[in-house]
Amino acid sequence: MSFKTIGVIVKPHTELVKDKLVHLLDFLNQKDCEVFLDESVDGLLDGQNNIISRDELGNRCDIVITLGGDGTMLNAARSLVDNDVPLIGINIGRLGFLADVSPDEIDTVLDDILSGKHIREERFLLEAKVTRNDEVIFSGDALNDVVVHVRDVARMIEFETRIDGKFVNHQRADGLIISTPTGSTAYALSSGGPILQSNLDAITLVPICPHTLSSRPLVVNASSEVDILISETKQAIAQVTCDGQTSFDVENGDHVNIKRKQHTITLLHPQDHNNFDILRAKLHWNE
Repeated sequence: MSFKTIGVIVKPHTELVKDKLVHLLDFLNQKDCEVFLDESVDGLLDGQNNIISRDELGNRCDIVITLGGDGTMLNAARSLVDNDVPLIGINIGRLGFLADVSPDEIDTVLDDILSGKHIREERFLLEAKVTRNDEVIFSGDALNDVVVHVRDVARMIEFETRIDGKFVNHQRADGLIISTPTGSTAYALSSGGPILQSNLDAITLVPICPHTLSSRPLVVNASSEVDILISETKQAIAQVTCDGQTSFDVENGDHVNIKRKQHTITLLHPQDHNNFDILRAKLHWNE
């Protein structure tokens, strides 16, 4: 399968992004692709009349290319997951667990991907809802993780966790990370969580600085529904954060419900893509 209608999303404006964007657009024009630019490009280049909204991008394009880092990919995935449009990530960020095409490979690897020589990978997202007095007051999606965490410095929150309605525990901690396999190499990893293969049908619950040292990460089936009750006895302000990019304050008695989102996002990788190669490179396992 080849792609001819291409959408482009970029990270916040920098000169590096501008230079790589010009190169990318020149390449796509040479391939006779119809290109639409996300509103994130507005003001970065002169004379562009093909800038459309994110919704239009998802509806009109065969594929969307992100130019940035993993944060740009996370933002794109959340906004486009319901449009069934595949994503390719060109990495000009720091880590690149998701955005795995180098800017130097635009003329070669990207050419192969657009002509149908690629690996397709489905990744699931989580959807989070905050309920207060039986009313949903916040909802958000996350490709990496949903985090219930303390907002104040050097304070803890108290919360009760249930999985599929069954009581798990009552904790005092800095918070709890509910992570997808995609997010297992992000905040969950730095908090002591396990690395999950990206195709596993599982989610992890990783406590952040728990008060009890016997509190350990828990891996459950991705079909599980996690409910977190913010305890009445908590002494600090808590927040719910999706992918580290959208946050919402929660109060005593609020319920945070997290479950797998029905729609998935498709990532396209180079033909030689290997998750273990990325782990070795990014986590410096060979050093």
